[in-house]
Amino acid sequence: MDYHAAADFLSDLRRFALDPGTESIRELLTHLGDPHEDVEFVQIAGSNGKGSTARMTESILREAGYRVGLYTSPHFDDLRERVRVDGRRITESAVVEFVERVRPFLVDRAVEGDPLTSFETLTAMSLWYFGRSDVDVAVLEVGMGGRLDATSVVDPIAAAVTAVSLEHTDILGETLDDIAAEKVTVAPEDTPLVTGATGEARDAVRRHAPETLTVGFADESPDVTVSYGGLVNHTEAAVGVADADWGVETRLPMPGAYQARNAGVAAVLARQVGGDRVSDPAVATGLRGAHWPGRFEVMERDPLIVLDGAHNPGACRAVADTLGEYDYDDLHLVFGAMHDKDHREMVAELPDSGSVWACAPEHERAADPAVLAAAFETAGAGDVATAPTVAAALERSRATAGPDDCVLVVGSLFAVAEARRAWSRLAVSRRVEDVDDAVEAFERSNADADAEVIEEGVHRVVTTRLDRREARAVERAAARAGATAVTSAYRTGRELREAVIAGTRAELRALVADLDGALAPLADRLRDGAGLGADAPGHGYPWEERPSVMGILNVTPDSFHDGGEYVDPTAAIARAEAMVEAGADVVDVGGESTRPGADPVPVADEIERVRPVIEALSDLDAMVSIDTRKAAVARAALEAGADILNDVTGLADPEMRFVAAEFDVPVVVMHSIDAPVVPGKTVTYDDVVSDVVDELAERVALAERAGLDREKVIVDPGLGFGKSAVENFELLDRLEEFRALGCPILLGHSRKSMFAHVGREAGERLPATVATTALAVDRGADIVRVHDVAENVAAVRTAVATADAAETPDVWRE
Repeated sequence: MDYHAAADFLSDLRRFALDPGTESIRELLTHLGDPHEDVEFVQIAGSNGKGSTARMTESILREAGYRVGLYTSPHFDDLRERVRVDGRRITESAVVEFVERVRPFLVDRAVEGDPLTSFETLTAMSLWYFGRSDVDVAVLEVGMGGRLDATSVVDPIAAAVTAVSLEHTDILGETLDDIAAEKVTVAPEDTPLVTGATGEARDAVRRHAPETLTVGFADESPDVTVSYGGLVNHTEAAVGVADADWGVETRLPMPGAYQARNAGVAAVLARQVGGDRVSDPAVATGLRGAHWPGRFEVMERDPLIVLDGAHNPGACRAVADTLGEYDYDDLHLVFGAMHDKDHREMVAELPDSGSVWACAPEHERAADPAVLAAAFETAGAGDVATAPTVAAALERSRATAGPDDCVLVVGSLFAVAEARRAWSRLAVSRRVEDVDDAVEAFERSNADADAEVIEEGVHRVVTTRLDRREARAVERAAARAGATAVTSAYRTGRELREAVIAGTRAELRALVADLDGALAPLADRLRDGAGLGADAPGHGYPWEERPSVMGILNVTPDSFHDGGEYVDPTAAIARAEAMVEAGADVVDVGGESTRPGADPVPVADEIERVRPVIEALSDLDAMVSIDTRKAAVARAALEAGADILNDVTGLADPEMRFVAAEFDVPVVVMHSIDAPVVPGKTVTYDDVVSDVVDELAERVALAERAGLDREKVIVDPGLGFGKSAVENFELLDRLEEFRALGCPILLGHSRKSMFAHVGREAGERLPATVATTALAVDRGADIVRVHDVAENVAAVRTAVATADAAETPDVWRE
């Protein structure tokens, strides 16, 4: 069984239970050996805000040093998004293993007339995965209600009801009191229930759960007080949380006063779990780092484009209030909702707009766009039209909007998911030199094609992920263009599938031209992935002209190769001058080691180490980079004259991306699991290259939304940081695939332990480093980061000369 077959099996299970409750999932977990028994759980119910609150709680607990699982719903593109451990999705191999293990049990239950639902089975999979992953605590978002929800199979140590409103009245009850009674059953035995409910809903929660901690604004007389200071920048808002014994002031990456309330609930839950271990700094940093796609997510600024999955009247009202904090001229709505929602009330709560595009996401519950358009027309909205897809509606709305206008995509998370692909979708170019390479690319993507199918189209191969509707359009366009497009088999249409597209430059150019229009965002991604787009404007950086060398200058006592050699500023400056003389384009100054087991360095000490060196290098005929994971050190280094930020944690410090944007400097975003490296820690990848590309894409998007041009975000695969030696070499071999991110590529491989795999021990790794430099340049590296500059400059120049001697820069000729 492959992953897509397993995902289809899970998605095809019954949607609603014949007899709601936890008995069925208990039996399934018993069949699995009760793998969740050693895990502690936090359970979060509510009509609105439970997903955001779950994400915030998880982020705080991770910042406090816990290994944390997170279970949420629904997903955007891939059901693996629902189950995460320390931020990483459940692996495809684990999904397959789970389905193979439970399928006989589920089939027998279905035959007996008592089938489990998809949600019950996915919940069981999350609990099974958390147990085998040895998480300390797992945060569960309740699906619906509380008493009858599958997540209530656990006994939580902390729980919350974020809000209560009239929803699912056919199942939960027709009054707020009825619904509150269902939701508060998540309350733990020995810890007060936490709630952010207000007014009549709060009274109902307290009536049914007397041991309740309330969270709210000061005028609501809550037990824990929150404050909302409004926008700090276009993506963050100021919030505060305080009770009698503690308090924090921080920023949230999800603007809106209602998110301040959710932040307060999350902070209380995290402290109930961890007590004093969950310090005020952990709460502040955790909240600021709790990015959550599709929840008032600002994608662009000219015009302002916002995605929000508000799917009921209360959520639409909150979106309208938050949007009121922004300054824009006209509003243009893209609206796609499910057929079982109160469309008229949702429309009534949204702000007046200059245009409305009603659309239907690819979902069986999607409302007819004509019905949605009628709701807006009845409400008196002007310029209402329908579009065949969310992507088409978004493109038409963007075309209508002026640079000072706002485009809001709203109505359901399913509509937001499709809209978001305009920014998140990747098209990856595969290295193809012959038919065998092309066949391998098809096989790697689970697409079924033989050599005869692709024999005439091996010049370029691009892979991407498509829904069923997009796949049909691409296959038709490929047939008209003479290209080849093959996708994995679709059954349910709920999962994106890998698609492999092959052809000559001319064929691929014709294919993407055919897709322009309703599928313009997809066409743009394929155009870039196939190398058919226009080059981005240059910024004058050396790597834009030719592959460049970054020389490593560690002013530390404990770095793995040269620790202690350049602690003295005079020695460090002399070393930097020698590297530039040898041909280095960048000198990378680091004041903290990230070798395995290295001790953290206080901010003040790190600044004291690097600042005098950077100041002394200001007249150097090369750029100066600061290698740090702390935004405060980065700011001090930039003020001292540094030109580049190099962050081995991939922007883990929430302030780092804003520092880079404020100074408008390039930032190296490295993929890492831990920095410093944790000795002996292993990570499971399905495909190390694809997984690292996907995870870096999220970090690049954060930098871009902070205000940086994508061309100024340099990606680093992070050799040695959470990868085995074999995985490091796989990353090297397929380095070109990182081009899909649209960013320059840096490779840091100098003298690393990966070379023990080829028989080179510590002290013997210079030749292997030089060889790797040449291979990296051949495979598309823009920058190589090395200790030994002269030898590696020679390798770079040799690789470039070999690729195209006619274009070798004159400065490199002897």
